[in-house]
Amino acid sequence: MGSFKQDLKETYLGLAETAEEKWSDFTQFMQEAWPLLVLLLAILVGIWLYADPPPPRHVMIATGSPGGSYEDLGKKYAEFFKEKGVTLEIVPTKGAQENIERLADRNDPVQAAFVQAGVVHAKHIKGIQSLGAIGYDPVWFFYRGPEMKSADLEAVDGMLKYFLGKTISTGVEGSGTHAQATKILKESGYVGGVQLRNLPGGDAVKALQLGEIDGAFIVDSYEAPNVQALLNDPMMHLVTFKRAEAYAKLIPYLHLLDVPQGAFSLPRNFPSADMKLLATTTNILIDDRMHPAIQFLFLEAARTINGKGSFFAERGEFPSFKDSITTESPVAVHYEKNNYPLLAAYFPFWIAELISRLIFVLLPFCVLAYPILQALPSYRAKRMQNKLNRLYGELKKFEQELLLNYNPEQRNEYLKKLDLLEYKALNVQVSKRLSSDYYALRTSIDYVRNCLNRGQHPYQFDEGVDPDL
Repeated sequence: MGSFKQDLKETYLGLAETAEEKWSDFTQFMQEAWPLLVLLLAILVGIWLYADPPPPRHVMIATGSPGGSYEDLGKKYAEFFKEKGVTLEIVPTKGAQENIERLADRNDPVQAAFVQAGVVHAKHIKGIQSLGAIGYDPVWFFYRGPEMKSADLEAVDGMLKYFLGKTISTGVEGSGTHAQATKILKESGYVGGVQLRNLPGGDAVKALQLGEIDGAFIVDSYEAPNVQALLNDPMMHLVTFKRAEAYAKLIPYLHLLDVPQGAFSLPRNFPSADMKLLATTTNILIDDRMHPAIQFLFLEAARTINGKGSFFAERGEFPSFKDSITTESPVAVHYEKNNYPLLAAYFPFWIAELISRLIFVLLPFCVLAYPILQALPSYRAKRMQNKLNRLYGELKKFEQELLLNYNPEQRNEYLKKLDLLEYKALNVQVSKRLSSDYYALRTSIDYVRNCLNRGQHPYQFDEGVDPDL
């Protein structure tokens, strides 16, 4: 029994020989199978680039008027995207209607927008989908003066009797506030008797506090500066809709929010009684061409930013599909059922996205490549066998020429031809499975050479001897 040192040396030599043999087989394989490998690589690159392109690193979102609550929300989303390595550019607009128009324009770079439900039925506009609702936007109707009864808001003969001859603001045309106020007034049966003004939110607050107008519709979140300014002003009152349930039935995207007595201000006991507010929702609308990974990123931002508990929303309530009017994105539907992809919980966004894309690309690629790769061994063996067969064919042709036209004076030329044929055989790379065929060819070449080197050649016969005997 050998020593440990000798056994170790033999083991090392064995491993080295095995590695060398495997490397030789690999290089031979690459030399012979490279056309198929190039084809498979081209297919893989095609799937990678066209079937599942990488997500963009720059996205534009339309928010609203500068200084508004949507701009503040957009900044929070931008910070979230920045942490994930994506730049989210905030694009100020005049309001919801412009947001819709920019999304509908296939040449506009804007791919996302904050839009209140009910501004437009986006299902009638091609190319726009919803990632769901991300928060409540109550319909606030503030007014100044003596506190009125809820019945005073009801329309009588098409007029709001409490506000007859007075002025109220319904928001800028094209804004969410204007769309909601107009819809509510229309459902109330209002046709005239009140002077309407179209003021931006901030201007409406100032005008109401200065007494330049008597009432103002503001559709915005509870935390919005304009809403807080009026809620904290003791001179302002808030309309409670007596028939709130009826409005919610007639206008399907509206929701009812319960406000307990004193919830806005306990010291002021504001409101003085339990009340119901009508509310729409803020939705994230997108261009339906948006990359799925970016859609998931928006949904994850909504869960992180808007999913926290707030004055009106429970923790985890958003994002959700509270507005069933707008066409839902398939990605959002998947998110609602399965949440964010599992990989995102353990890897940074770009690594998780890369792994997801690799899985998406490699699965169909493997389905296609597997039978091709399975065929490679037989393909290689067939190519090697064909090379050997061609050399056998050349040897047979050469031997036939010797048999029919043998000239003793050209023996050296015949030997040179055999040497060239043997050189070709030496340069044929074959697998171990075909070693017997390879050496049989070498032996055949050597046999013909030996025949030529004999004193009596089998290719030369006496004229009086019948070769068939």
